[in-house]
Amino acid sequence: MIDSKIHIPDSKPVLTPGQKQILDYLEQSIEKTGQSPSLRQAAKDNGISHAAVAQMLKTLENKGVIRRDGRYGRRIHVRNRFQVSAGAHRWREIPVIGRITAGLPMYAQQEYSGTVVVDVDVFSGQNLFILRITGDSMTDAGILDGDLAICEPRQYAQNGEIVVALIHQEEATVKRFFVFDQYIELRPENSRYSIMRYGFDEVLVQGKVVGIQRGPNGIPHL
Repeated sequence: MIDSKIHIPDSKPVLTPGQKQILDYLEQSIEKTGQSPSLRQAAKDNGISHAAVAQMLKTLENKGVIRRDGRYGRRIHVRNRFQVSAGAHRWREIPVIGRITAGLPMYAQQEYSGTVVVDVDVFSGQNLFILRITGDSMTDAGILDGDLAICEPRQYAQNGEIVVALIHQEEATVKRFFVFDQYIELRPENSRYSIMRYGFDEVLVQGKVVGIQRGPNGIPHL
């Protein structure tokens, strides 16, 4: 018989008074403003040097109580005892910038259509954007008409990736990408639609689809 157990940390690591002061400051600042304070602002608010703040953040990160986006990233996530971003610190808003087809190519409307809140521990990429899908050519990949496609800006793609592609500089579509010696294929995930082939100068990759959210209260998924 196998005894499977999940270990849950009992508490956060032991912090010095100075470290606890900075951690409390970060929690309060992020809770109040919705964003991480700059090193300059943190130094001013706590009456210590810029270098001291930087060293404190490095120590807190090493102890696992905060996480930064990249080695020198300004965005800071205060982590809970489950080692994920805590509460209000783990959510971010991503702009919905228009509609895009998952059927025949159509013009990509560059219009602002609000925002969607997603989990930063799942969608941590920089400058993410969202497009609303119309059409049914990607249904076998789980992308349905009306879904919101969460996208990471890209100008390249690997074979098999689902991408946002701009065709002839004006028509946009979501398809699975493949490149061959003489052409690019944009493949649907629905047998009712044909594979589309284009010259290299006819297609521009705009981004990679990294997640889908369904409905106003749907849960984002890969």
